[in-house]
Amino acid sequence: MTHANGMPTAPRPSLLLVDDDPLICEAFGFVLASDFTVHPASGREEAIDVVRSLATIPQLALIDLGLPPRPHRPDQGFALISELLALAPEMRILVLSGQNEETHARHARALGALEFIAKPAHPARVREALFAALSITPDDPARSALPLLGSSPPMVALRGQIQQFAATPYPVLIEGESGTGKERAAEWLHHSSPRRDQPFLTLNCAAMSPHLIESLLFGHARGAFTGAAGQRAGYFEDAGEGTLFLDEIGELPLDLQPKLLRVLENGEYQRVGETQRRFSQARVVAATNRDLRAEVRAGRFRADLYHRLSVFSLRVPPLRDLEEDRFRLLSHFGAAVADQLQAKPFRLGGEAEGLWRQYGFPGNVRELRNIVIRLQTKYPGCEVGRSELAAELDLAAPPAPPDLAAELPPSPDLLPEDALIRQAMASLEREAGFDLDATLRAQERAFVEAALRLAQGNISHAARLLGLHRTTLYNRMDVLGLPRPQVPVNN
Repeated sequence: MTHANGMPTAPRPSLLLVDDDPLICEAFGFVLASDFTVHPASGREEAIDVVRSLATIPQLALIDLGLPPRPHRPDQGFALISELLALAPEMRILVLSGQNEETHARHARALGALEFIAKPAHPARVREALFAALSITPDDPARSALPLLGSSPPMVALRGQIQQFAATPYPVLIEGESGTGKERAAEWLHHSSPRRDQPFLTLNCAAMSPHLIESLLFGHARGAFTGAAGQRAGYFEDAGEGTLFLDEIGELPLDLQPKLLRVLENGEYQRVGETQRRFSQARVVAATNRDLRAEVRAGRFRADLYHRLSVFSLRVPPLRDLEEDRFRLLSHFGAAVADQLQAKPFRLGGEAEGLWRQYGFPGNVRELRNIVIRLQTKYPGCEVGRSELAAELDLAAPPAPPDLAAELPPSPDLLPEDALIRQAMASLEREAGFDLDATLRAQERAFVEAALRLAQGNISHAARLLGLHRTTLYNRMDVLGLPRPQVPVNN
């Protein structure tokens, strides 16, 4: 792109615009088109398809919470936020919603959205918010210097494991909740290894169309498929003797998993459309926020591939377990954002510090970073009190479900009920504004969704897993706002 005088111009930032109202989508698309390359979508699935179809993932997303099939509920919008950040962790997401409820705004931010804009919104306000989101990149200044900040016992243990595994050539599986920094752990693993001077390449398996992943991983020959005008090397070839990081490995198509297993076992692969054997010397590091063991049991992930990927396993701890590290991260991101905005850093007052220490950070480090961005933008050089901080937190979010495997001690005398009670006590002590009803609803929803996934949408099977009658399960799904299967199944 060039100006009329022939001088080149910077490309316009790309924006994913998601709203089921065609008039709103068209109006904002028209107004923002002069500043952004706008990619419209009318719903959650279409938005994911749009992102996967693009050569470059959009830098920004502006999404409505009330999307089909239940346009007056925020469930689909919340789910889309999580899915987009799984596809592109650095995407800046702004939420546009007519449901001007502060609880919705806080939950959207906890999931990773940068800002919440209430409808009706003036286009100038939206444009200003989008450009403000683009201007802040607090990770960049110190990304390589401080890849794993923290001195809490879980972080010290994680760094110790990374140092222990770094020199080996074997695969590593990195597990952890969304937003904990699994890619950062993979980078540090590579940086600590003898391969540090070789390439470190990242492929997000969830961000690509399933039919393109094989070509991206292994390369293709000319004419191998429609549009393959020339031959192309894949990620395994480009990685050389370096590290190939496969993020969201649980999204790898089932029919492609044997080919990845073959590379892991003997380094052998073929470009799409070729018969020539090639060999890779790259080390594979994979990451997931799913329980791959459950995916294996459900038949969605090969057991042999899981065992091959998890020769070594790392678990990146959630932020709620990192004690004083939440203050170290506050200082780190606060200084970076203040430097970018050329402003004095904010500081927390005494009561605000207490709330910061108690808060569970359901969105982990990503949520903390976004909170810091908003506080620094709103209160540069000021002391932030408890009420100002509380306005940015999702205090109604339920605590994470208990991890019984972690809670149960070796003693056989301690029953699972005791572990649940201890977990509940810890939650009540830690969580400000605890809401029992919200916690129970969230756990019920999690069990229902888990049963539906294990049953692959078969209502009768899911009801049996839950010990419910099919009609009762339908009623529970309606109350929880879960969509019924759109395609009739043989129940």
